Amino acid sequence: MKFVITAGPTREPLDPVRYLSNRSSGKMGYAIAAAARETGHEVILISGPVALTAPAGAEVVPVTTGEEMFATAAAHFARCDVFVMCAAVCDYKPARYAAQKMKKERGAFSLALEPARDILSSLTSSPHDCFVVGFAAETEELRRNAQRKLAEKKCDLLVANDVARTDIGMDSDDNELLIFFKSGAEKKLWREKKTELARTLLKIILDAREKCLTKKT
Repeated sequence: MKFVITAGPTREPLDPVRYLSNRSSGKMGYAIAAAARETGHEVILISGPVALTAPAGAEVVPVTTGEEMFATAAAHFARCDVFVMCAAVCDYKPARYAAQKMKKERGAFSLALEPARDILSSLTSSPHDCFVVGFAAETEELRRNAQRKLAEKKCDLLVANDVARTDIGMDSDDNELLIFFKSGAEKKLWREKKTELARTLLKIILDAREKCLTKKT
């Protein structure tokens, strides 16, 4: 089975030395990729800038910006069995790129931003056969926001985690997940190492995909 997994942050350049980004370490996405390889699946890992060792046997495609991630994901989306959008993509990007380093000046500074592409929505807006797994990193109203994203982004399954906590989630080796299914069912995965959570999550994804295929036939 072919998995396409996105992981890590994206960076949106402001000038030759500055960029907008986020705190995503990529650990969860890399752990899912490693778990898929452990069970013999083909894995294409589309990775933003991270300081992690590539999972053995995975094809890693490094990208930097959201548009680069979208272009790479779109090239593989139609030909995969499972698509896992675990990357933390910037929601906004600078409206204008400065070709030279912007000089520091006295007084207040205003930076114009524009919405960045919603990669998952862009991919799922067209007919597709792959099983789509989305991620939602939230600081409040986790259940409500995750359920909304599940529907809006047309996912088959959505994995949510609370990033307001400092002991799990971003930058941490541990995580705690709440999984939402299209049927309305939910499943809680309590705090554990991301490597172990990834193995459990992989089984849940494969089981949900099998049930989805059974319904279609």
